[in-house]
Formats: sequence, structure tokens, C-alpha cells
Amino acid sequence: MKRYVIERDIPGVGGLNAGELAGAAGKSNGALAQLAPRVQWQHSYVAAEKTFCIYLAEDEAAIHQHAELSGFPASKITEVAGIIDPVTAG
Repeated sequence: MKRYVIERDIPGVGGLNAGELAGAAGKSNGALAQLAPRVQWQHSYVAAEKTFCIYLAEDEAAIHQHAELSGFPASKITEVAGIIDPVTAG
């Protein structure tokens, strides 16, 4: 599976409360269940007007299908070429 960052433009998402975010996660999980095992959600970062989601997927098409089923836009999809962190420096 390939790793992707999905940028979703969702106005006001940063102002949602815990219950609203839980509802959104549930909606996403429902779409994921329909697509399993082709796509997996790892986690998301919530900003003021968008989310940045980390997914594992067979291909970009599976992410587009998730967006259609969940109703959450996939404004920009970027395949991750590699991961570095402070430990990478040695």
C-alpha cells in the first residue's frame, strides 16, 4: 500500500466540537468499511479551514472513492515518497 496526504478544504472544520468531529470520523469509517481493505485511514490534522489526512491506499482512485462515499472532499492528494524525522539525522 502507498501512503498519501489528503488535503480537504472544509470551511470551519477547526471550530467543530468533539461530538461533531466524532460524527465526521464515524461517517469516514463507514465509507472505509465499504472500501476495505483497499484504503485505511491513519490519522488527520485539523486546521481552521481544512484537514490534512494520512491514508494508506492501493492507489489514488481508492481515495477518490472514499471522498465520494463519505462526502468529504479530497481537494489535493499527494503520494508520500518517504518519511524523515529528527532520528534521520543520526
